[in-house]
Amino acid sequence: MNTELFISRRIVSGNKANRLSRPIINIAVLSIALGLAVMIVSVAIVTGFQKQIREKVIGFGAHIFISNLDENSSFETKPVSRNQPFLPALKRMNGVSHVQVYATKAGLIKCGKEIQGVVLKGVGSDYDWRFFKNKIISGNIFTVRDSVKTNDVLISDYQATKLNLKVNENVLMYFIQNPPRSRKFRIAGIYKTGMEEFDKIYVFADIAHVQKLNDWAPDKVSGFEVFIKNFNDLDKMGKAVYQNIGYDLDAQTIKQKYPQIFDWLDLLNMNVFIILLLMVIVSSINMISAFLIMIIERTNMIGILKSLGATNYSVRKIFIYNATYIIGRGLIWGNIIGILLCIIQQKTGMIKLSQESYYVSVVPINLDYLYLILLNIGTMAICLLALLLPSFIITKITPVKAIRAD
Repeated sequence: MNTELFISRRIVSGNKANRLSRPIINIAVLSIALGLAVMIVSVAIVTGFQKQIREKVIGFGAHIFISNLDENSSFETKPVSRNQPFLPALKRMNGVSHVQVYATKAGLIKCGKEIQGVVLKGVGSDYDWRFFKNKIISGNIFTVRDSVKTNDVLISDYQATKLNLKVNENVLMYFIQNPPRSRKFRIAGIYKTGMEEFDKIYVFADIAHVQKLNDWAPDKVSGFEVFIKNFNDLDKMGKAVYQNIGYDLDAQTIKQKYPQIFDWLDLLNMNVFIILLLMVIVSSINMISAFLIMIIERTNMIGILKSLGATNYSVRKIFIYNATYIIGRGLIWGNIIGILLCIIQQKTGMIKLSQESYYVSVVPINLDYLYLILLNIGTMAICLLALLLPSFIITKITPVKAIRAD
């Protein structure tokens, strides 16, 4: 029989009486519950925000880009052959989910007095449209076939609004080169991702148009876009891809291509860390206060137990068990409150955001069970560790003084 656990249970059941410790214990439980709820909501929002922004940036490209080693930062790229010897092995590489070709060409759209600088992104029949399927607000995604060139294009809502364009209308694009060229396209669909930095410039078209404008052969492209199965493996996969391509080619990860966006997302982790630290500190302080009150209130009991031969270690275990029960109650209520708030936001999207400023229209939520488990274990562990030092007070209580203190 675990004597310490038995006595701890008796103390818990005896706390129904109106004692000095009861309101203090309730405050400690409330503090832990609110602290954990805030931590759950904070982590869910930040990870959800990071996930959505990351998916949007990747949606305009891929996880890894393969291009000419001499390529500069402009959209006028040097072509590479689409029939690379490493492609079969790359597509079979463990962790790679898809490989597709692309080509880009800078140009202008002129409609009336309005002019908009854009980048014509040519895509092939192998292009993965999954990202854009739920981003289309008008019209449809066009189909690219290797045998027949299509004049359909996909423009953004930003471009359509600025130039007063609609689905099924024709649009004229100009390309500054020698000699200057123009192409007439039909707007098949209008998309909106909320990533204004990309929505402003990208127009999607058949890759054959870019090849024709650049006087490239049909087997020439700007490069390859590689998708991987797990974003957490990005750095490792980037190195693996780089090592398996030709010496005249370069491989860049999405982080290397857009470092300013991912550095900004990484800064959010610091905000979460500060919130977690503050919540744990507040919860620990309240728990220490409740723990000391429990010891003072049970001074007489401690003296009796010691007079009966109980060791300091044994008595400390009784109060640690009691504290674990209190922390457990707080964690249960904290999980209920935090998860419930996250589910309500997920289902209703009641808290809105300015998409122009935050790239998302509602506060995003990402409920990850691993984070929930780690938050619960971490909170429990830190609170119990914080109680080890106050528990040494029990060793200073002598049986004679404790019994007289009743």
